[in-house]
Amino acid sequence: MSGGVFGGFLAVLGREWKLALRHPSDTLAAVLFFVLVAALFPFGVGPAPETLSRLAPGALLAAALLAALLPLDRLFGAEAEDGSLDQLLLSGLPRGVLAAAKALGHWLTTGVPLIAATPIAAAMLNLPVEAWGVAMVALALATALLSLLGTLGAALTLGARRGGVLLPLLVLPLAIPAVIFGAAAIEAASAGLSAAPFLLLLGAGVSLAAPLAPLAAGAALSSD
Repeated sequence: MSGGVFGGFLAVLGREWKLALRHPSDTLAAVLFFVLVAALFPFGVGPAPETLSRLAPGALLAAALLAALLPLDRLFGAEAEDGSLDQLLLSGLPRGVLAAAKALGHWLTTGVPLIAATPIAAAMLNLPVEAWGVAMVALALATALLSLLGTLGAALTLGARRGGVLLPLLVLPLAIPAVIFGAAAIEAASAGLSAAPFLLLLGAGVSLAAPLAPLAAGAALSSD
């Protein structure tokens, strides 16, 4: 990545950060959704600690990924409406780099707050304290993967009718491995076993999606 392209990448990333600080409602809504879903589980399945701790790994991953989906439909949509997306596309910045900056911006403004809220949700679900660290790492990798896949999905559904409905249907099936491996890592940590194999599989998924998803998203933006 040349100096000019890297500078453009940082400019787009900085713009995403400033917009998130200026309009924090998307981030706040995602975090509140995550915590509220975790709070609803004790009412739905009962307050028995053993039941909650058994459901906690899958509940944490599912709630976090659903919460991270909330701001995705406006990842490109809001800028397409006000015309700023056209200016970005005409700026000379490669579309794949633009998509990568958008994906990283989404993870920093949505994924990181969800990671910070993980101990609160884990406590509500009676997850053993010794598994909280692994849960935060698993959610960091899972939300990173969702940000990459979600950026691709947002680019593909840009301009489509009912794009907000199509986006979850497109992204969530691709995120199923993240739920499986993330929940397995947390469950292993809760049982005192090594979570490394499952975290490595999650990391491999992120490493595979990191170069491919932005390129595919950039191609989708070009076709739009």
